[in-house]
Amino acid sequence: MVKIAIIDLGSNSARLVIADIMPTGHFIVIDELKEPVRLAQDMEIDGFLRPIRMQQTIKTLKTFRTLYESHGVAKVFAYATAAVRHAKNQKSFIDEVQSACGIKLQVLSQEEEAMFVYQGVINSMDVPKGLIVDIGGGSTKMIYYNRRVMIAQDTLPFGAVTLSEKFNKFSPEEAQNAIVQFVTEHLEQLPWLKELDPETKLIGVGGSLRNLGKISRRLKRYPLDMAHNYHISFTEFETIYDTIKPLPPEKLMRIKGLSSARADIFPAALSVIEAIKHYVSQFEEIIISGAGLREGAMFRYACPSVSEKPISDILGHSIYTLLHHFDMNIQHAEHVFDLSMQLFRQLKVIHKLPRPYVKVLRVAAMLHDIGQALKFYDHHKHSMYMILNSNLYGIPQKDLIMGAIAAALHYKDGLEQLDCQKYLELLTEEEISAVRKLGVIVRIAECFDRSCGGVIVGITCDVLGDSVIMKTKSEGDCTLEIKDALGALGEFKRAFKKNLEIL
Repeated sequence: MVKIAIIDLGSNSARLVIADIMPTGHFIVIDELKEPVRLAQDMEIDGFLRPIRMQQTIKTLKTFRTLYESHGVAKVFAYATAAVRHAKNQKSFIDEVQSACGIKLQVLSQEEEAMFVYQGVINSMDVPKGLIVDIGGGSTKMIYYNRRVMIAQDTLPFGAVTLSEKFNKFSPEEAQNAIVQFVTEHLEQLPWLKELDPETKLIGVGGSLRNLGKISRRLKRYPLDMAHNYHISFTEFETIYDTIKPLPPEKLMRIKGLSSARADIFPAALSVIEAIKHYVSQFEEIIISGAGLREGAMFRYACPSVSEKPISDILGHSIYTLLHHFDMNIQHAEHVFDLSMQLFRQLKVIHKLPRPYVKVLRVAAMLHDIGQALKFYDHHKHSMYMILNSNLYGIPQKDLIMGAIAAALHYKDGLEQLDCQKYLELLTEEEISAVRKLGVIVRIAECFDRSCGGVIVGITCDVLGDSVIMKTKSEGDCTLEIKDALGALGEFKRAFKKNLEIL
């Protein structure tokens, strides 16, 4: 296990992430720190970083160093983006940081920064075709990819900080209208924007867009506090945008979910999205990505092959990250998933669930025991909680919820005994029925590997009227496994409306 630190010095804020890098090519974030530095503030006057901003940044970087040294990191990667990239006093600032903090800043080119952001998104979201919009403090990156191959990218020379300053003499509503017009004029200079595949999805990256997601979740009382892969319809976006558009900064500060350090620049960030929405009219929603430059850097260090080709199985890589991190019995998890898939196929005639539910089943089967990392007793409930808060990559949030509940159903308790009502309210009756069925499948599959010895290797099911005859193929004594599985007969009948006989 190797610890690394990633510093992302942006135009608005500085962020530190500390991660454990596993020899298997996986990583886990173990600490982070964020500070607003507003490095790009007032740069439009003469192109120089202001002394007060530089000193604030150096103070912040010293704090970062104290934290990452306490973790004993082996490597530090410090990246500076738009503000430092464009500063006329770039060299003197970098030298001062090196002298005062002992941190060597690498100034990323526009292309390098775009690649980091792209790799953070493409290896964490299962969206085959996307337009990534990363709104920073001093620049806005736009990256178009199709079939997980980058097609085009451009960096617009403005961000939430610089736009807010440029139009700060207008009234709030006039400023946002002017920003939309200004951004649109720049979008017109990107000919590839008019050639997007019709199936392209809009993906938002950056602190302002994560704040947008947080506000949306607060307004809807959404039970899952997870930024990554959160979807906001443009109908909802317009409601939020129209509300904040005329508000002065002092009223913006009172909005629940909005960071006080970002309140004054938040409307400008939304105005960028508003301009894109009107200019590229095909989008119906924006998908928030919790992964960006820093995650791209971690993926590249932990799994160097992503520099050549994105991770092909995003969900699988994320699942195995948790299994390795919590030192789970991976062979058992894999066998339970294999048996679950056999049952899923054998029982298709009665469960009638479409293929996309396999992703839900995979999460539930592979991670059903992860709660044991906390405590064996009630581990099924711990598993549900841990999956819900796992921030798994490559899976929609609703599927994650269904997978978590199905995992909890693998051990004795029925749906009514789980504390999950607030999550069930997000599901339809058909989806709740599907969760019950998948939970029973995982329960029986787990019982069939009760001794963790892989004794039962095959399953065939015959549906005869009101009954299902389940026959097992074993390579040894499976008395324990059969006895354990018989405890699921009641749940099987409730879920499938069939009697079950196991041979």
